[in-house]
Amino acid sequence: MTSERTDSPPDPLEIGGSVWFQAGTRTLGGASRIALLAAIRDSGSITGAAKAVGMSYKGAWDAIDAMNNLAGEPLVVRLTGGKGGGGTTLTPRAIKLIETFRAVEREHQRFLERAGAAIEGFATDWDLIGRIGVKTSARNQLYGTVSKLVRGSVNDEVSLQLPGGHTIVAVLTHESTEALALVEGCAAFALIKASWVVLLVEDESGKPLKLSARNQLRGTVHSVKHGAVNAEVSLTLDGGAVITAVVTNESVDTLGLVEGASAIAAFKASSVILGVKD
Repeated sequence: MTSERTDSPPDPLEIGGSVWFQAGTRTLGGASRIALLAAIRDSGSITGAAKAVGMSYKGAWDAIDAMNNLAGEPLVVRLTGGKGGGGTTLTPRAIKLIETFRAVEREHQRFLERAGAAIEGFATDWDLIGRIGVKTSARNQLYGTVSKLVRGSVNDEVSLQLPGGHTIVAVLTHESTEALALVEGCAAFALIKASWVVLLVEDESGKPLKLSARNQLRGTVHSVKHGAVNAEVSLTLDGGAVITAVVTNESVDTLGLVEGASAIAAFKASSVILGVKD
């Protein structure tokens, strides 16, 4: 039975927040209470204002009492009787409070927009943080996308396309393919120990090399670190990926491996370990 996985695109990261006023450690009011004040201003009625903001009548009065107490002076005044009948009105302090809150809210929204623009692309960065957090003894960790999956009688052949156009081929068991839920289009990483990588250079004829190693990645030597017996040679591939091999100092001299020289990193498909992020 084949296990299929479709990697749905992650939701975009966004920044959110809210504004409220405090008096000491107690909250004077946030968006909901300011909305209640504004509804009272517009309707002149507690009942109408409560309905407009989705509060109960009692809940509206409890909020008004709390705001009046915390403000140290009335914000809402209930009128009774008179020629025009009863009603509810706001004090100048309450009207000023609404205007101030709206001004702060506008500035807060501008801040959120600027902050949101600053984190554009952070989803990619966060994914990268997850990748570089992988700890392994394999020196080479290459990331790409499964471009092809060929099933055999016992083993599967998985092709992983790297940034820059290179492709790595790995051979693994059916069980491993199923356990990793590998399908075309999914992201994966390849681990190759530096000691498994063989370095070659082309002869003067430039004819393609004939090797049993399935993977042959062409790159440019960007560093050579000599040790007592062996040297660590790193190649930069198209797309910026780096692959490192450990070879003898004698091989470095024989092949003419110096910074800027062209070389080919070769390794068997069976030497590639594939992994995926949870």
